[in-house]
Amino acid sequence: MPIQDLGDWLDEQQQDGVLWYVKRLSANDTQFTGGHQAGFYISKRSAFRLFPSLNNVSEKNPRVQFDMRVDSHADARTVTIIWYNNEPHYKFHNDPRTGTRNELRITGHGGSGSPLLDPEMTGALVVFAFHPPTVTEHPVCHAWVCENAVEEDRIEDLIGPVLPGKPHIWLWPDLLFDHRKPAPCWLEPDDIPQEWREQFPTAAEIVRKTVELRPELSDDVDRRLIRRHDCEYDLFQSLEHAVEFPRVRQGYETMTEFRNHAQSVLQRRRARAGRSLELHVRQILCEEDLVEDKHFSYQPVVEESNHPDFLFPNAQAYNDPSFPAQKLRMLAVKTTLRDRWRQVLEEAERIETKHLLTLERGISEPQFQKIDEAGIQLVAPKSLHAKYPQSVQSHLQTLESFIGDVRLLVP
Repeated sequence: MPIQDLGDWLDEQQQDGVLWYVKRLSANDTQFTGGHQAGFYISKRSAFRLFPSLNNVSEKNPRVQFDMRVDSHADARTVTIIWYNNEPHYKFHNDPRTGTRNELRITGHGGSGSPLLDPEMTGALVVFAFHPPTVTEHPVCHAWVCENAVEEDRIEDLIGPVLPGKPHIWLWPDLLFDHRKPAPCWLEPDDIPQEWREQFPTAAEIVRKTVELRPELSDDVDRRLIRRHDCEYDLFQSLEHAVEFPRVRQGYETMTEFRNHAQSVLQRRRARAGRSLELHVRQILCEEDLVEDKHFSYQPVVEESNHPDFLFPNAQAYNDPSFPAQKLRMLAVKTTLRDRWRQVLEEAERIETKHLLTLERGISEPQFQKIDEAGIQLVAPKSLHAKYPQSVQSHLQTLESFIGDVRLLVP
């Protein structure tokens, strides 16, 4: 049981100098892929900022202890953050041995009894709030592991969407922007169209720009989707930084003014995240010579207010009672799963097996069993399959395979 309400906990963690590291637990974090290292991953940039003494390549596997308090589950213990650095360490010392590891993990959570290592928490949203050390106390981190989508929504309402494999980092009170270094699709200010500075581009406009930066039509569709989705995320970050950061630097005269600006930014983040993956899939379907409204329909309205993301071959065939139901397909799109997969069950009543495309980086076997028994076929880009348990991997479908199947439905 949590020691307090989530809202009260969030208020307590919003203190000057507290660094938030917010991520979704991967199957590798919770050891569900069979990894040998018991502990979740944290980026080097964040770890070195929090614990400068770790950034010591001359020492093999430097480490620092600190207190971890998982307040959502009343779990407290002393843990160790370790830089497994044999690859740069050997190079530094001109050692002929060839190292392969160069990552930071936080270990010492007590095994699968910890909510941070519980396979059932794979995909869960976690907030790590690192408090700076005092003269008399060790560094301490307060953590909250979300149990359900309600808690996740409450946090994402505050900080914006958190995607699998893309942690968010903030140093309070700078809530609006995480501290990222420019990425390959990062646009410099001079590269941003003036009209985008005056009116922030729509999600569709950002996707079109992403396709311009990452056309890659020779890539298979699974790789194309991942690369473009990653590119679009970096592109959005660079636009937000260029357009909004100057306003932040000006400061605010009232807290109301600050909250209104922050809320506007966060609402835009959620709106973009809500449509991003759908628009990328729509673009790829068209590139694969599937014609919209002939070979597929995007978010059609069927059965009154029901509107699945994609219907195949099209909405007209779906709404025709004489068209065989076994020749119909639907594809729902959810970046993350958790409890959200249940929403798909209410879509496209004529279709018994419902396909669901996700970018989730692994789920547990019991989670998969529930999804499978509900009649949902998971579709995931090929590069993500290895992040699922071996027993699940053979039941996943690639996007390329799914597109190959729906080609057979073309009238």
